[in-house]
Amino acid sequence: MKALDVEAVEAFVMVADFKSFTRAAEALDTTQSAISLKIKRLEAGLGQRLLERTPRRVRLSVQGGAFLGAARHLLAAHQQAMGSFGAPAQRLKVGISHHLVGAELPLLLRQLKDTQPLTVFEIHVSTSRDALQQFDDRQLDAAVVLQHDNRRQDGEVILCERFGWMTSRDFSFAPGQPLPLATQAPPCGVRSMAIEALDRAGVAWQEAFVGAGNATVGAAVLAGLAVAALPLRIAPAGTLDVTRTLGLPPLPARDAVLYANSSDVQLRQALRSLTAALKASAQ
Repeated sequence: MKALDVEAVEAFVMVADFKSFTRAAEALDTTQSAISLKIKRLEAGLGQRLLERTPRRVRLSVQGGAFLGAARHLLAAHQQAMGSFGAPAQRLKVGISHHLVGAELPLLLRQLKDTQPLTVFEIHVSTSRDALQQFDDRQLDAAVVLQHDNRRQDGEVILCERFGWMTSRDFSFAPGQPLPLATQAPPCGVRSMAIEALDRAGVAWQEAFVGAGNATVGAAVLAGLAVAALPLRIAPAGTLDVTRTLGLPPLPARDAVLYANSSDVQLRQALRSLTAALKASAQ
């Protein structure tokens, strides 16, 4: 058996984490064909099929699942060796809209650690408005926010966030009564979007819960207190989109936009890893 190629092992771990050759290529700043070639060589060297690929999905084979833990240990040891000369870790301060992160946040952080082990990520989860203001004030290196209008064009669109009217499986309310609504306090952009959609459609509504942050609104929805406009990608597990069931107006999609001002090569690479992880969660 030949010695393992560290870059090929890294490519394998990225594909395993992202479940996508495209996202792995973006995170590693290379091409899908290059990723595929590295993994084919790794599989040939090991004499094992590590990944099962179909046109729609990528998943670990039994052998790949057995190899993944050892592959992570190998990469960690490699990075420790590379850092033995005392190169200082770089810090990347990123603001992310709380509408863009949910239960997948631990996996996202794991992917960042795998792709950028020498970068310290300082993640601030807040409203899009606050994150963008902190970015403009140079308090953050980057911000990932929801874009509700076209007044600003200096960002990079990384994914399109679709919304639904979400509630719990056991939610019910009497016909003819105002729709119980869970929202965030003004000036939340998603709150405005939801209320405008209901008002245009002539749907009566009333506030049943007002929270601070997507997590609290999601908790109210899971408790069966109300319906809320939430991103489909990060809506709490166990919730349903009742747009058609309740005859509610479709909600518009919103772009998730990256704003960044760092020219440092390592930090730009870290941002590529972050955006790849976010895109992977939308699959």
